[in-house]
Amino acid sequence: MGGMIPGPARALLLLPALLGAADPAPVELQARLPGGGNAAIRLAFRKGLQVETRRLPAAFLPQRREAWAAFEELSPEGKRWALKALFPEDRWTPEELRHQVRWPELESVWLLAALFTGHGQNYERLQAANPGNPEKLRKGDLWRVPSKLLSRELGGTGSAEPDRSQPEDELDDEARVAAYRSMLSFQKDAEGAYAAYRIRRGEALYSAVVMRFTERVSPREVNELAALLARRSGIPDLRAIPPGQVVKIPVEYLAGPFQPEGTRALAEEREMRQEIRRTARIDAGPRLKGVRVVLDAGHGGVDKGAAGAGAWESDFVYDIAMRVYRLLQESTDAQVSSTIRYPAVGFKSRDTIRGPSDAAEILTTPPFPNDGESPNAVSVHLRWVLANDLFRAFERKKGDPQKTVFLSFHADSLHPSARGAMVYVPGAPFVPARFSLGARRGAGVKEMGTGAQVALSPRQRIQGEARSRLLAESLLRSLRQARVAVHANRPIRNVIHREGRTFVPAVIRHSAASAKVLLEVLNLQNEEDVENLKDPAFRERYAEALVQGLQAFYRK
Repeated sequence: MGGMIPGPARALLLLPALLGAADPAPVELQARLPGGGNAAIRLAFRKGLQVETRRLPAAFLPQRREAWAAFEELSPEGKRWALKALFPEDRWTPEELRHQVRWPELESVWLLAALFTGHGQNYERLQAANPGNPEKLRKGDLWRVPSKLLSRELGGTGSAEPDRSQPEDELDDEARVAAYRSMLSFQKDAEGAYAAYRIRRGEALYSAVVMRFTERVSPREVNELAALLARRSGIPDLRAIPPGQVVKIPVEYLAGPFQPEGTRALAEEREMRQEIRRTARIDAGPRLKGVRVVLDAGHGGVDKGAAGAGAWESDFVYDIAMRVYRLLQESTDAQVSSTIRYPAVGFKSRDTIRGPSDAAEILTTPPFPNDGESPNAVSVHLRWVLANDLFRAFERKKGDPQKTVFLSFHADSLHPSARGAMVYVPGAPFVPARFSLGARRGAGVKEMGTGAQVALSPRQRIQGEARSRLLAESLLRSLRQARVAVHANRPIRNVIHREGRTFVPAVIRHSAASAKVLLEVLNLQNEEDVENLKDPAFRERYAEALVQGLQAFYRK
């Protein structure tokens, strides 16, 4: 959500993933086949290893594909042949594979993990096995892949899937947060109060500590805080932390649910959990009868949002939003509107997204073009102003105010170790009791008359967070059931912490909807997430899961 990565990315991002940056040219070579003849092998930036299929024997490619086959489509025998042809200087022994970096502009730690261990998410384990290597690959660097990490297909004893599961992964949000809190102990040393956490097998300081127990998720802030915690905890190498290592987290960095006893933040967290348990479900049936939904695809027009590996935020989240729009119209009785329209696309989805759309308009009266002539904040504020106007018109026609939903779609630029969906809800302590958008920011649209003033009682603010959390839980549960990755650790958060500020995004902070969430559909700095986002079948499955999650939310 909201622009480019604000700091240095991890090593798996070889070059800045900025939209429009020139990618390194692919390498293509001819490799001798066992039965005679040659086949081309190509190594392409962010696309990995590909093999020409025309002359491949059936033993290398069980199912005939197009002109080129991806590495993962090859048989184990085909994979071994391709790797040895592409990297002839590598040395294979019973104990380990010794890989020598040949094309540093095309190779990455992520790629090496994907090729040799079977899964890119094993990159942290691969780094731990090579603690002396710099994270930015250099030609001639030697990377060891121990047999226990090497995939079974290549003769090793490793498992293709990374060891990332923990017992709390299947818990709901409240139980998961409680489980994480129980892992902390509060102590003091000469530098002050801290929470102590013992690293478990397969965990990393970045994801299992910083992103779990604090509100930091942006790459620069995660890296900076991880370095601070390592120094405070006496950890010499962030990539080789043994299980059982105690990590000291200064209390001032802890998120609200993990603050010490007696703090205001912890009291607010417990009050919220009680409110959620008291909140009654609203029944609208599977057809969502009487439900009013407003969809908001973030950015658009001159504002492309975040970007990474050939995908960008605006068009891709708009496509998911339009798929949700279509499914709600076709399969439910809900009233559905969009805050934004791409004139060249309309309210339609696209299987192929070739480039950023040049024009987008907020559907106020008159429409407000997101063309850069006005500050970006105007576009952001007009979204909630328009949505509030729609909700109040719905209520004037005797619509049930508890059947109003605002869903804003974004894609984040997080630390690359993070994967999957994350949902932000409006944290009650960060929502003002009163707010009025000034005329200068309203661009003279008609909806300012009814949608620009917000007044919420303390009860309404806490109810807004409670219902939004329930909606977020329902959406994420449905995504998991659809085999869509969900952010590990804490996928539901009530504040954003960026650049020293802690805040609730304006589109949900000032929303009059009963339930309002900002959905970060995935992380544009994670290669697996981006490849999924480019797939129209994935975007359709994602939209279907969201509609099913909304239906489950309105089911008693």
